[in-house]
Amino acid sequence: MPNTYFLLFELVIYIQFALCLRHAWMHRPANLLRLFFGAAFGVLLELATIRQLNAYTYGRFLVMALDVPLCIGVAWGCIIYSVMEFSDASDIPAWARPVLDGLLALNIDLALDAVAIRLGFWDWGRGLDFQYFGVPYANFWAWFWVVTSFSFGYRLLARRADWVRAWLSAPLGLLVGLAGVLGTNFLISFIIPFAYHGLTTALAMAAPLLFMFLLKPRFNLRPVPSLVFWVPFLSHAYLLLAGLVSGVIFQPPILLFVSLLMLGIALFLHRSSIREIFPRNSV
Repeated sequence: MPNTYFLLFELVIYIQFALCLRHAWMHRPANLLRLFFGAAFGVLLELATIRQLNAYTYGRFLVMALDVPLCIGVAWGCIIYSVMEFSDASDIPAWARPVLDGLLALNIDLALDAVAIRLGFWDWGRGLDFQYFGVPYANFWAWFWVVTSFSFGYRLLARRADWVRAWLSAPLGLLVGLAGVLGTNFLISFIIPFAYHGLTTALAMAAPLLFMFLLKPRFNLRPVPSLVFWVPFLSHAYLLLAGLVSGVIFQPPILLFVSLLMLGIALFLHRSSIREIFPRNSV
């Protein structure tokens, strides 16, 4: 039986999924397919990565899909769904939105991964002092490309107004996403020398950030569903609270600073949604 931290983590993810599902149900079929294919993509990319790289293993969660927790795949689907809803409400050109989607996902992982391995959710097998507090640098590059590649594949047909967009965008997102994941894994493992993983990851994070800065995007140009705020907030809040209660977020204390910083960035980006959810004149 999984411990309490595992069970609560699963519960948080399934709450996120319920929020996304409610919104997708109101805008079906394209949104429903995006959510479910995103979750299927999440499970498949984890299964493929574990077998391709043999770089990490998962702890035992309540519901497993072979050696991958089902909640992890569902979490990928929720993240992809929520960040795309956010970027679609910006003035960023459609072809550039996948870049923002990947950066928004990184905001979650920078606070998530180092705390999660200390709670035993997964294990990179390198010890807690390896690279980024036990997390390989290449993991962050992979996170960016996982979300960016699915978003890019989905958006290839998203501008159409016929049945092709509704029924084929999500499957194409899954296929392009898997190709991006497997290609990225191959580059990390067999092309880019291990000594350059840190530099590669730094460039992979700095270049999109600079690109977004140069675009000078404006966000929330139309109302966005509340899930756009709740998905990242619930992730940040749970890992922060679990880290504080267990004490692992103080090993080392800079993890607390990183968690608070990433939470602060998420709150800043979603401040318009927060004002709508919690209006000042509410009781």
